[in-house]
Amino acid sequence: MKAERWSDSSHRFLKQCVKAGNIEAAYTLGMIRFYCLQNRGSGASLMAKAAIKSHALALYSLAVIQFNGSGGSKTDKNLRAGVALCARASVLGHVDALRELGHCLQDGYGVPQNIVEGRRLLVQANAKELALSLRSMLTWKPQQQQQQQIEQQQNLHYACTVMGTAITVCPLLSDFGCNLLAREVHPASKFLREWFESRSGALDDGLRLCSHGGCGRPETRAHEFRRCSVCGTVNYCSRGCQALDWKARHKVECVPMDQWHGVLEDGGDMVEMEEGDEYVDNIVE
Repeated sequence: MKAERWSDSSHRFLKQCVKAGNIEAAYTLGMIRFYCLQNRGSGASLMAKAAIKSHALALYSLAVIQFNGSGGSKTDKNLRAGVALCARASVLGHVDALRELGHCLQDGYGVPQNIVEGRRLLVQANAKELALSLRSMLTWKPQQQQQQQIEQQQNLHYACTVMGTAITVCPLLSDFGCNLLAREVHPASKFLREWFESRSGALDDGLRLCSHGGCGRPETRAHEFRRCSVCGTVNYCSRGCQALDWKARHKVECVPMDQWHGVLEDGGDMVEMEEGDEYVDNIVE
């Protein structure tokens, strides 16, 4: 389903799928309603419906909403609820939720600080990520090659050769130092990014999309997402998206803000930093 083809009939079709008990449709329609159609209550309710049926991505998405206070004000953040949702999603095998939970424990964010346990969960997330990537390599289908090449090349990924067949990959998003297939982007995330990038005025002035190309979440209020603490030019809805984008792209692009002084002296423009913005450390596990 493409954002450019969205219509009332598309909406009705997804609603029928939800009524038939399809939890993937409940999650997808929930994301579309919450972020694209700005029907926050209905969107969150649909995601919760999927989460109750142990849909790991729905649980994690609700956690991101709780961490950011999405759809409300900054005071609507519920860190403890976000941690609880991440814990449930991580039990179901969601790697980003596991990584998010590790950072929460390591930083004491919404939960009593436990650096040792936080580090253990971060290592576990890397190990799970490696296992999932290796599994993707073993189940690779040549007929999927052309479409995935196009999509992944657009995300500035790299190429390698496997068994004589050129396929597109990104650096493994962990610390094992090898290149494997990039993670497949969920259709709901693709829809969100297409919606806000293709529709003029779909995103209100001052609001930003998450800088991770595979996310698509927009801010629901000004300064909702946190910026990179080094360059200040990228922003993320979660530590999970920060980790993915850091290893795939931002690691080679990040330039400390103090190095922009030379640009200014040469007559270049400096991006103004919003007052009250939150920052995230750019070094991730």
